[in-house]
Amino acid sequence: MIAANNVSLQFGKRVLFDQVNIKFTGGNCYGVIGANGAGKSTFLKILSGDIDPNSGHVAIDPGKRMAVLKQNHFEFDEFSVLDTVIMGHSRLWKIMKEKDAIYEKPDFSEADGVKASELEAEFAEMDGWNAQSDAAALLSGLGIEEAVHYNLMKELSGNQKVRVLLAQAIFGNPDILILDEPTNDLDIHTVSWLEDFLLEFKNTVIVVSHDRHFLDTVCTHIVDIDFKAVKLYTGNYSFWYESSQLALTQRSSANKKAEEKKKELQEFIARFSANASKSRQATSRRKLLEKINIDEIQPSNRRYPAIIFQQKRTAGDQILQAEGLTATVEGRSLFKNLDFYVNKGDKIAVLSKDSLAITTLFKILAGELKPDSGSFKFGQTITHAFLPNDNEKYFQSDDNLIDWLRQYSAEEKDEVYIRGFLGKMLFSGEEVFKKCNVLSGGEKVRCMVSRMMLQGANLLILDEPTNHLDLESIQAFNNALKDFPGTVLFTSHDHTFTETIANRIIELTPNGHMDKLMTYDEYISNEKVTEQKEALYA
Repeated sequence: MIAANNVSLQFGKRVLFDQVNIKFTGGNCYGVIGANGAGKSTFLKILSGDIDPNSGHVAIDPGKRMAVLKQNHFEFDEFSVLDTVIMGHSRLWKIMKEKDAIYEKPDFSEADGVKASELEAEFAEMDGWNAQSDAAALLSGLGIEEAVHYNLMKELSGNQKVRVLLAQAIFGNPDILILDEPTNDLDIHTVSWLEDFLLEFKNTVIVVSHDRHFLDTVCTHIVDIDFKAVKLYTGNYSFWYESSQLALTQRSSANKKAEEKKKELQEFIARFSANASKSRQATSRRKLLEKINIDEIQPSNRRYPAIIFQQKRTAGDQILQAEGLTATVEGRSLFKNLDFYVNKGDKIAVLSKDSLAITTLFKILAGELKPDSGSFKFGQTITHAFLPNDNEKYFQSDDNLIDWLRQYSAEEKDEVYIRGFLGKMLFSGEEVFKKCNVLSGGEKVRCMVSRMMLQGANLLILDEPTNHLDLESIQAFNNALKDFPGTVLFTSHDHTFTETIANRIIELTPNGHMDKLMTYDEYISNEKVTEQKEALYA
């Protein structure tokens, strides 16, 4: 067990946490959520001891070992990949080094023999003889090939380092596992492996993630950081979100009797418990939900953006046709002879193992790049809006947000009109006078979404739209695209986002492409599709 007791933290006049009391117990996985800047990562650092609170303390049961996902990708550059993983268990690693040093002594004494014997006993107790094979198994599960296990960390790519540091954190069965954004830079197969690992993990897990599918799969509880407080709720992210939204609706229903509200909440819990029985974490989650006290369900104080994409003009039947599109970079094929026809109302998820292929395609369609060969044509009624993955070039001036957005309004320039679109993305009051070149990554994406809403396009092209956004903005974006009556081409690493929006999948490979009219989950679980896809990547 690990607990925060009366923990408070402030930076200057800004109070992040005030008298926080919370316990994390074994066998549970706690998903920590909160708006950008709420202090999620800071809270994990307090729990791990990297940051001291101004008051209060963190208590850990005696003898319990904690492991933390490291964020410094250069800390272990001079160590081998396997050694880096084993170093996750600091006591085991120390014993290994001590043993080696004793055995290497030229004047090995009787006292050395006694000490070595003691170390060997402790080493065996920790299952040290299987350390290398266990570390190798973790690395393989996370997609690190055996050929690089003895390479130095500095020889690995950034993406590979992330996976090695994740293996380091989970190595040796720690009693408390703290993970800050563990799914970043992982492909869907590796994320699925990690989900399975955590579902089998019997100890305490505390995780920050913006991946709703991951939170829904692994979490038994949600820890909500909001308005300087930290509150604990039973259930996964979807249960927390839907129950808090239901409670919010009930709070505004002044005419509804208390008995009716209670019955509605009980029916909600029963429905969600039944759905939980179909999940990979079925039994434990269903039992937890069935024990929930109605009073535990509270409306959230969160503010959600009002993302509403409205078409200024309804699209005709001719949307977009591409013929023979081919693109290479430095002689490397991204895609070739790409043919596709977009139907009215299609919501197409574009996939590829090479994200540059998707970005290149979207930039070609948006008119920012020329293909090596091939052509494409939009229908006469089509207006398109593009949300790029890299938006830096849009924010080079020192315009305030009103002037920045006004330049993209072809007709209405009135400040009240412009403020309306900024307000929908939670820029209110004095915030609209911020200089656009000092915005955070999340604020820039929110500005770009304001710009898209202003354009009123009937075809949206979105390159990783959820990057830099908090869970509230991702949820609002997700809902907006589900409701959008127009056509969408998009790519996203967010599993839930892709599954709930796409009705068609196009996957780009250097040797051809796949085009399937099916949902994302159907696509990734279909064995025939998988075989065809592997042949294209071969």
